[in-house]
Parts: sequence; C-alpha cells; structure tokens
Amino acid sequence: MAIPGNMLSATTETVDPSTAGWAALTNCTISKGSGGRNGDGTLRLTSSAAGEMQARTASPYPVTPGEEYQTFCDASGATVPERIGLRWLNASWATISTSWSVVTSSASSSWHRISVADVAPSGAAFVHVVVSAMTPASAGVVSNFENFFLGLPIRTVGNLLTFDAESLERDLSGWTVESNCSLARQVPMLQWSVDYYLGGGHMAALTVTAAGNASIRTTEKPSASPGVEYVAYAYLNPPTSGSTTWVELRFYDASDVQLQATRANLAAPGTGYYRQKVSDVAPAGTAYAVLAAGITGASAGQVMRVDGAVIAAATPLREGSVVPYSQASFERDTGAWTVVSGVATLARLTPWGTDGLEGSYALAISSATATTSVIRSQRFPLGDGAPGKTFTGEYGMKVTAGGWTLTRTIRWYDAANAEIGTISTPASAVPTPDWWYLTVVGAAPAGATQAAIEWTLAATSASSVLRVDRVALFESLPIVEISADDGGAFVTVTLRELTAGHTITVWRVGPDGSRTLVRGAGGLIDGTTLTSDVLVIEDYEAPLGVPVYYYAEALNSSGVLSASRQSGTVTLDSGDPQYAWLKDPGNPQRNARVMVARGPDWQRPIQQVEHRVRGRRNSIVLSDARGGLEGDLVIYTATDDEREALHWLLDSGNVLLWQAAPGYGVSDMYVAVGQVTEARGGGVATDPWRTWTLPLRQVDMPTTVGVAGSASRTWQDILTEHATWADVLDSYATWEDVLFNRRL
Repeated sequence: MAIPGNMLSATTETVDPSTAGWAALTNCTISKGSGGRNGDGTLRLTSSAAGEMQARTASPYPVTPGEEYQTFCDASGATVPERIGLRWLNASWATISTSWSVVTSSASSSWHRISVADVAPSGAAFVHVVVSAMTPASAGVVSNFENFFLGLPIRTVGNLLTFDAESLERDLSGWTVESNCSLARQVPMLQWSVDYYLGGGHMAALTVTAAGNASIRTTEKPSASPGVEYVAYAYLNPPTSGSTTWVELRFYDASDVQLQATRANLAAPGTGYYRQKVSDVAPAGTAYAVLAAGITGASAGQVMRVDGAVIAAATPLREGSVVPYSQASFERDTGAWTVVSGVATLARLTPWGTDGLEGSYALAISSATATTSVIRSQRFPLGDGAPGKTFTGEYGMKVTAGGWTLTRTIRWYDAANAEIGTISTPASAVPTPDWWYLTVVGAAPAGATQAAIEWTLAATSASSVLRVDRVALFESLPIVEISADDGGAFVTVTLRELTAGHTITVWRVGPDGSRTLVRGAGGLIDGTTLTSDVLVIEDYEAPLGVPVYYYAEALNSSGVLSASRQSGTVTLDSGDPQYAWLKDPGNPQRNARVMVARGPDWQRPIQQVEHRVRGRRNSIVLSDARGGLEGDLVIYTATDDEREALHWLLDSGNVLLWQAAPGYGVSDMYVAVGQVTEARGGGVATDPWRTWTLPLRQVDMPTTVGVAGSASRTWQDILTEHATWADVLDSYATWEDVLFNRRL
C-alpha cells in the first residue's frame, strides 16, 4: 500500500517491479533483491571495492527552500551499518549539501528503520534521496533497502508538539537536559511495522552522569487550557528491565511557574521499546504543557532512550463518554477507583503489555477470599440537560482466576453531591473466557448532574482475579443514524458502538436487494480497520430518487462477526429533472449540479476484425465484447461561478459519476470525460452563459479511490506546523490545499 503523502512513485517506494527509480552513486552496483515487506522487492547494493557505497533516487524531486522534508526507509545489512540522506540540489541539479542521518548503531540483517529530516536550504530546488552503507571492507558486501518515503514530515495527528520534538529526525532542538545527564541522538536497530510511519530512526539518548536521578524535557511549551484533560506519551527504552523510567506531564502558568506534575512509571518487561502514557486535567491558571522523561535511581553511564513524544487533548474511549481517560484506561495507576467494602484490592496490571483493551495496562481486581466487595468510581459530571436522558455504563472485563458474580450499577447525584437514585442489573456471572464488554443502562432522574459507576463483585472462590479496561459512561444514542442532504445530494450514515481495531464492511442496499460497497477515506469500505468506535460516512454516490438503506458488518481479529448495523430507508430528492449531477467520487467538494441541454445519443463501440475469404460472398468477422456507452452530454452554465466550478471539477481528469433524475432512461454512470468544448452563449460578449459539450465514455466504478480529506486533522495541527497564521497563508494557494496539506 502506498505511503500517504509520498513524493516517490510506487516503483521507487517498493522497488517493485524493478529498480527503475534508483541509480548507483558511489562504489556499488544495484540490483533487485527479494524478501521485502512492502512488496517482495528490495534495493540491493553490492560494494565494488572497500569503502562507503551509496545509491540515490534516479530522479530529483522539487522542493521549496525553507520547507522541512523527511525521508525514511527500512534497511537490512548483516555486515555494515547504514545511513540515509537528503541531497539538496539547485535549479541546475548541482549539489548544494547533504543532510545525513546518524549512522545506525550497528549492522543488522533484521529490517530496521533509518530516517532523517531537514529544512531545504537557500537555493535548493530539488532533492535526491540517498542511502549509504558505511565502509565495507572489500568488494561483494551486500546491503538491502526498501519501503522508501520522501515528503512533508509525518507526525501524530493532534500532537501539540512539533514534528522535531516528536521524532528527533532533524536534531535535538525539541529537547533539553534537565538534570544529571548528557543528551545525544542515536539510531538503534529498531524494527517498526512496515506500515507504521510514525516510527523513525533517531532516538534521544539520555546518558546518566552520576548515580541518582536523571531527566530531560521538551523545550517546546505548547498552549494548554484549564479544565481540559491532556494525554502525553513517549516510547522509552530502559537500560535494564528493573530500571524505574517514567514520563511526566507538567502544566505551567503564563509566568512559567509549574502548577502540576503528573508522572507515570513504566513497568518494563525487558529492555525493549515501550510506549508509556500519562494523563491529567490541566489545573486553573494553566497556560502551557511540557513533557518530561527520566530515570530514577540510575547508575552512572546508564542510557535511556526516548522517541515519539506526544502531548494531545484526551479523547473519550467511547463517543460522548464522561469518564476521563485517566479513570477509563489504567495507564498511570488505578485512578480514583476505590474499594467501598470488602477485601478486594486494586492494582495496575504489570508488566507493560501483559493484557488490556486500550493502551498497555488494565485494572486488576483481586479477592483473597470468596466474599463480596463493592468497587466504585469517582463522580463524573454529566453535562447540561442530563435528567431524562438515558446513559450507558460500559466496561471490558476478563476473568483470569477463579470466578465472579457481578451486579452493575450507576449511582446518580445532584449538584450538592447528594445521592438521588441508582439503576442496577441483576447479579450474574462475569462470562469467560477472554474479554467481554458488559453494560448497565438507565435514565438519569430529575436533578441528576453527576454519576458514578459501581460494581458489586462476589468472588466465587478464593484468589479470584478480574481485569477491567476501557470504562465508559455515555448518553445512549442510536447505534445507526441516517440523514439525506438533498442540497448536496449525499447521505450521511453514522454507526456507533463499534470496536476500534475490528474490520468493517459497509454496503448500500437498493430496492431490489442489490448491495454496493460504500466509499470511505481509503477506498471502498471492505474489511477496513476501525480507528474509532464511531464511523461517519458521507455517501455522495447514493442514487437520486431511489429508496436505499445501509448495512454493515464488523469482524474481530479472528474473523468472527462482532457487530452488525442496519439503517432505515432514505431517499434523496432528485429535484428539477432539467438538472443532473456530475460528481468526483474522490473529491466531493468539487461536485457540481448542472443544467442539461441535451442528453447523449449513445453509441456502443466494438473492436472487430474482418477477413475477406476469396470466392466467398460473406466475410468472416471476429468481434470482441461490445464496449460501454459513449456519447456527448451538452450542458449549460449560467454564471461565471458555475463556469469556474465546472472547470474545477473537470481539471483533474478523474473518473466522474453522472447522476440524472429517475425516469429518463439513464442509470447512474461512471464516466471518463474527453476533450471538452466550451461555447459562448448569446451574441453579447459579456453574456456569462456557456454551452458545454462533454464527450462521455462509460467506465467501471473506481474501487481504490478514497474520499480525500483530513478527517482527524485539525486547525491546531495546521498551526503547530507553522509559526504563525500568516505563514499558513504563505504556505498554501487555496483552502482546499490546506485541507489536503498540499503546500506550495
């Protein structure tokens, strides 16, 4: 699958089917190797003699001076370490300089990530990607590279830190020493998933100066708001499995006075690379946030590495959940959960990654005896207008020892913190094995402003253990909602209470029961992995004037049906039959409603070969299958705005969807538009009317085209990537370019 935003061609990225995108640069020959992960092909460099060997992209790629670019790839070489570089060229293709990554810490035959980023220098017009294998001792040394990327830096959506603080691919300017250590960049031999593009090569290496505590922190202080919950995390590489390493989220006021610091220790299972999260609500007076990382009780000379730093506003684990992240996912500790009665004990499950539904930890509830315990959360504000609304308490539970009988309860409270009611389920056994989502549903009574979740747990045997994760309390909204927008000729479908990580397929179902896959951001939604518990689809290809409904199936990691959704029926108003729609399936913001002057007189071409047989009256004709419809659609535009909109739609040359009102004998049709004729209207030169002739050729529905856009990219992301809003205006030609992050 192509890396999003890659300036390199698919052949250059994957080295499939050939090495056509690459050229030898120094002391090597190149050939196509095998065993790659992004396709089988690899760029295989074989040294011609002793000394460094280098290869570069066959073509240079245009760049803008002052803009930051990133390149990365995966490397494999059992003999010598590697590095990757950006070779800057001027307008005459002369080399200005090369921005090199740090050389990998050692050689490794396992695939590992190498990466570098830098700002294009003054005078730069083009760039080559260069890969290097360092100083083979003789001829015949082999190194392999694949999964190449070149483009604007890839960063975590929603991260308040810049790419340079998150990734370390450019330098260490985003971090500073705080106490008892030195700081450098290293490239350890780290294998990321082939399609995980946030994992880079460089890591910040903290080397302890003297025995004791040591720490580093971000130099950036992104703005933060009081009362908002933030989550921060980073990958940590502890020097030993017993080391106490941590991340800490700090809040400061406008005078740089620290108001609060919340720390989460990593319970490392070894000396690998582990992502540790921490979260908290910004206190009153907060203006800034900072992320720190460190080690407690270290020995002199120990090294801890840090990468992938993120500070972001926390998002609910279920849409609309009022449970803060710190109480819903037990990444830091057990939160504010308490044992109201009984012998049960609470602990954060360790070590890292042992089990859980979200993040790397879960809550472990243990009972030494076969008795009953009551466990309760803090009170959660419900927001305005809660009375009368129905709420769902939901949580994942897994029995790992013994057994449990559970009563699920929501306790309601008023503004004075007085309890005003409860809703409970009958006692029942927690199902086994594996994780189960359990719920309790009830309406908030009059006066309710807060609620707490409570579990009455009866252990059925001594030494029973129960794990809990992904706790949520949310207003119970329909699991399927559907609405028609007649003005824009599209249908919005909202699917709720899904499970992130599962795959989903969504169909539009016609009156005759026929199913058509619906388009999403990555193409047709067919086995697409869910990234959230809510999926919102805008279906711009829904037919006009025809009743349809939507059906979806979600599968878990084992391929077993985990959820299904079916909507009600909806019909888009076809409107004035004099008008039709021309739509770009991948760019619906360009869709145009046009006035039809004359429909096509269809032709259906056919490829035929005629053989005249001597002495025979009739020839022998060999025919291929008859082709689809072809004909000229004649339309009007009445204003300059309509004319410009039609140019905008047609400029890309993309396959379009033509939709006419029902009853005219024309079904919805995907078409390629040939050479367009734009004729003036009346005899007056200033008359804005135009008559357009669009030669249409019927084609198949595009299957891999996704609905372009940035569903999760926010204005904060755009500002984080630029110093000021003025720089944003200077970086993009249009607002559509801002949406798609297409810089000048």
